[in-house]
Amino acid sequence: MGDTKRDGRDRRTRLLAAALMVTSAACVFVFAEKQPQPLPKAFHANTYPAHEAHEGEKVSIAADPYDMPDKAAIFVVNYKASGLLPLQFIISNDGDQAISLVDMQVELITADRSKIPPATVDDLYRRLSRQKRRGDEPARNPLPVPLPRSKVKSTVSREAQMEIESMQFLARAVEPHSLQSGFLIFDVQGIPNPLAGARLYVHGLRDADGKELFYFEIPMEKYLTYRPGHP
Repeated sequence: MGDTKRDGRDRRTRLLAAALMVTSAACVFVFAEKQPQPLPKAFHANTYPAHEAHEGEKVSIAADPYDMPDKAAIFVVNYKASGLLPLQFIISNDGDQAISLVDMQVELITADRSKIPPATVDDLYRRLSRQKRRGDEPARNPLPVPLPRSKVKSTVSREAQMEIESMQFLARAVEPHSLQSGFLIFDVQGIPNPLAGARLYVHGLRDADGKELFYFEIPMEKYLTYRPGHP
């Protein structure tokens, strides 16, 4: 009788251990699925469909939207479902002097001439956690470089926070014969086709002497109408 009870306890222990192993493996699998992936490698701005090159100033800027499911699959966050549009932003400097981005400003100008600056990190956290703006914040930062943030109570996952922090375009300069890249994310909620007829307006870049470069105006239609050539 004692052996029977002991055998029953041993069997239950083995089943419990097996269940815990399966649960642990499942948790590890889910956690691994949510880990941010490396950001896509950036190439020379002139290689992207939506770009503008200033040959005289030897500077090119490109914007590559991540609005389609195959491209957006690299992200932890479903930005499109939250009314957000990520653009990979690339600046190539083919000149012999550095280009300053300290005063750079970027706007997405839609077909109806609405001007949308890049969302700040706080804006993204509020949107993803469905928190409304308080109403007493200072004006939204028109620069792609986030300003120091107040604490935002949020339900955004750690993985999403890691992704948002790592993808920001933070460069302050572009060294000679090099490029800088990162992501700008725009709030396009309520705009059915935000890229149709839209332009990315960029100004405030300065050369080594402090002289402002001519502004860039990148037609996003170039991205929408691009069709890769057949080999």
